Amino acid sequence: MDYVVRETASNFRRNVTLTLATIITVTISLTLLGAALLFRDAVDNATVRWKDGVEFIVFMDPDISVELEADLRRQLEESREVVDFIYIDKDEAYAEVQELLGDSPELVDVITAERLPASFRVKPTDTLPERVDQLAEVFRTQPGVARVVTASETIRAIEDLSRGLSQRVIIIAIVLLVAAAVLIWNTIRMALFSRRQDIEVMKLVGATNWFIRVPFMMEGFIQGLVGGLIAMPLIWLTNNYLSIINDDVSLELLRGFMVDPARVWSLGFQMVGLGALVGTVGSGVAIRRFLNR
Repeated sequence: MDYVVRETASNFRRNVTLTLATIITVTISLTLLGAALLFRDAVDNATVRWKDGVEFIVFMDPDISVELEADLRRQLEESREVVDFIYIDKDEAYAEVQELLGDSPELVDVITAERLPASFRVKPTDTLPERVDQLAEVFRTQPGVARVVTASETIRAIEDLSRGLSQRVIIIAIVLLVAAAVLIWNTIRMALFSRRQDIEVMKLVGATNWFIRVPFMMEGFIQGLVGGLIAMPLIWLTNNYLSIINDDVSLELLRGFMVDPARVWSLGFQMVGLGALVGTVGSGVAIRRFLNR
């Protein structure tokens, strides 16, 4: 252990500039990747009701009678303008509230299933905004209906923006991770080359390949690990930044729907693990190629 620590520290001293460049590259790539996944989760949480073609939701009065609810169901079933609909009862609505407001337990505590309305989530035949609004207006005036909410173009625009932005950022992050792996590979190769005579002597006196490998693999592992650890607070700050964006009037639909802090921590630890993995693999490949020459 003393040998591993001493040799690893020595390798860092020999390649300070490359080590810093590698850590910075790993940090940026993992932060970008974590931010892209975080933003996608935030949008998914905000638009969870608008999936699988749902274009408008009919919220019923909490105390609606069985007859009126059955009449609404019959109208939806008989309407030629409705492809399908999903019934969400009070318990399911409460479970959804718990999921969406998981990071605000004080709000969840004051809400009960009985106070939440049941609803029908409707998939119309024609999804043009004008036709959806016309059909929604028909149900808006029905007895027992509290309100009808439509999936406006803003929701679709947010989903398209999220999808396009996430894909681009993830691609950039992957490219940077590959660049980081190459930097780690190059750093380890330089360290191996500078100590090639020592390594040859070690092999002649019986040192195994793994005995030679460990200090160099530790170097790559630490570089990736440090980059991931620096990325963690940056991902947390990204989540806080998203909360500031949500206060913008232009993003009314996203307000109040944030990523659970537990998910942020989980994502941060995943990025740390990914950084350590990239560092270990990059260094392992470099050492393997050197020792197999």
